[in-house]
Amino acid sequence: MTAYRLHDLRQHSDILRLRTGKPVTVRFVEPDDAEALQAYFRSLSTRSRYNRFLGAISELPATQLDQFIHVGEADRFSVVAVMSIDGAETIVGEARYAFDADTDSFEFGLSIDDRWQGHGVGSALLGNLECRAAAFGATRLFGDTLRSNDAMIGLARKSGFTFTHSPGDWKLVRFEKHIAVAPQEIPCASWRLAAQQVALHASV
Repeated sequence: MTAYRLHDLRQHSDILRLRTGKPVTVRFVEPDDAEALQAYFRSLSTRSRYNRFLGAISELPATQLDQFIHVGEADRFSVVAVMSIDGAETIVGEARYAFDADTDSFEFGLSIDDRWQGHGVGSALLGNLECRAAAFGATRLFGDTLRSNDAMIGLARKSGFTFTHSPGDWKLVRFEKHIAVAPQEIPCASWRLAAQQVALHASV
């Protein structure tokens, strides 16, 4: 898929700033995160879990949790947004994405802890996903969500996505955004550097 290496991905993290200036770190999921990630999904409201997984679940099935914590398998990646709350690292959001090199498309889904919705975590995480997509060489980002998911639709609209029908399911709406960013123009410094290094290796 790319020239990125898993041992590099596991060390990679981005420190973002919310509107209040509070830092939030976006990093790849580690196998040791399994318990905390499952606790995060259990803590989401029933509606938030339904919106995230397009159906009613109380927690991630074991096979799906295993997929979440093994970054890079089948060209799929999971990240968590974490903050220091009362001195402890706490997951306040997550995203899972995949890059399809044949179509230069970057598909993703995300969720934000109900207690942190409306604080800018979603906008920060989505902006970071755009940087990651550009670093992969994607020209198109997209995701599907329920037509009733006003929070995700509002976030996507605010971030410049357009909307269309989701193929095969009338209950869903697809939001997508086309990008054309050269490696040196990627706004996230860490992913700009990663993309430049990949481009350099590819030209040698």
